[in-house]
Amino acid sequence: MPIDINKILKILAQEVAAYKVPVVDLIAVQSNDPYQVLVATILSARTKDETTARAAGRLFKKAPDLKKLAQLSEAEIARLIYPVGFYKNKAGYLKKLPVALNNFNGIIPETVEELVRLPGVGRKTANLVVSVAFKKPAICVDTHVHRIMNIWGYVETKTPLQTEMALREKLPEEHWLTVNSILVAFGQGTCKPVAPHCDRCVILQFCPQIGVTPRKIPGKRGTTQQHGIKKMLCWNVNGIRALEKKGFVDIVAELSPDILAIQETKAQPHQLSDSLKNIKGYQSFWHSAERKGYSGVAVYSRIKPLNVLYGMDCPEHDREGRVLTLEFEDFFLVNIYFPNAGNELNRLDFKLDFNGHLLDFVSKLAVQKSVVICGDYNVAHREIDLKNPKSNEKNAGFTPQEREWMDHFLAAGFTDTFRMFHQEPGHYTWWSYRFNARARNIGWRIDYFCVDEKSKTRVQSAAILKDVMGSDHCPVQLDYK
Repeated sequence: MPIDINKILKILAQEVAAYKVPVVDLIAVQSNDPYQVLVATILSARTKDETTARAAGRLFKKAPDLKKLAQLSEAEIARLIYPVGFYKNKAGYLKKLPVALNNFNGIIPETVEELVRLPGVGRKTANLVVSVAFKKPAICVDTHVHRIMNIWGYVETKTPLQTEMALREKLPEEHWLTVNSILVAFGQGTCKPVAPHCDRCVILQFCPQIGVTPRKIPGKRGTTQQHGIKKMLCWNVNGIRALEKKGFVDIVAELSPDILAIQETKAQPHQLSDSLKNIKGYQSFWHSAERKGYSGVAVYSRIKPLNVLYGMDCPEHDREGRVLTLEFEDFFLVNIYFPNAGNELNRLDFKLDFNGHLLDFVSKLAVQKSVVICGDYNVAHREIDLKNPKSNEKNAGFTPQEREWMDHFLAAGFTDTFRMFHQEPGHYTWWSYRFNARARNIGWRIDYFCVDEKSKTRVQSAAILKDVMGSDHCPVQLDYK
């Protein structure tokens, strides 16, 4: 039955009134200044509201208007807004902003079409400025709006842009100015991207919960752990120390896995903070590369392992910190960061040699007990595993040699668990930071959970957690009995 959008949004408007106000709305209430709303919106992209608010406060103290902003150097802007996400790029955009506005007589324009011509301004930012700063009809669609509207089945879209266009046709105009603020607050507070709090949702009785996996409530009967199901996550974090600043410990608490395997830690043991090494409820195990700032894998586990193996007894590869194995009572977990074949395929032979040793290693483990093999495999296996297969046939991660090895690996008795449940294209785990690729879902599926033949019946579900931010990869999940 279709949801009553007017009723739903009315209920949520009352619900989120007590929630923390999104920072851009807060700034608009405090200043009513289009300049500050625009700048705060640029800063807020891929950044927590608390971080955005502090950065905006520091910047506006020095540059309360365009004239003062023009007097700051790019380096000084970067210093003031750090540590917002992509602060160096954003500093460049803000440095160019006063000059770019000369085309509009030094005034912040009031239309989406004009705003998107400014540096660092996409449609989401433009719509938000139009609606928040100028109180004009505009629909700002961020990941929360896009995600929640699809959960409700109000739209059936693949990208935020498609959602924006669909809502322009369907959503009553009376909601255009408020829908973003309502759903951002609701998405941050209750309908979270991962493990949403459906148990306390005020609209649960009306929500079809399309594609939703609600959170597990600690101590409540019927949780997966009490049914013997282990929630495993695998995530290339692209630098654990950088992700720590983006709230990694809080993300782990929110996701609440039983086992979390991470790759590309880029850290030596002495560089790890106590907070990283000792997340409450977990033991952590680290295998770092000899080369600083490179490679590295780690595992957080609530379950104490019987044994831990560092590497695969192959010095040439083990010195790069790519394989970490935890042995439990009835299975092995092998966490792997496969080599990248390189821009000029200069490491393709190295990778194929690694792959050969790895297959021998996990095959020997599989003789002893069940094996779960997770990690960043650095290969898109089939054409449906990346957005643009034809243009990437000779590129690292999609070469015939790498794909052929993946065929060989699966033929040797291992199973890609995600494809046990999802056969359709469009599911990716890595997106370039360039060209707004993640928002446009131009990506690759290169992160996998695979299991040996005798473990297939233990696989309960597999998923890609595409809404978890912080890295150019997203986590993948395996529920394993």
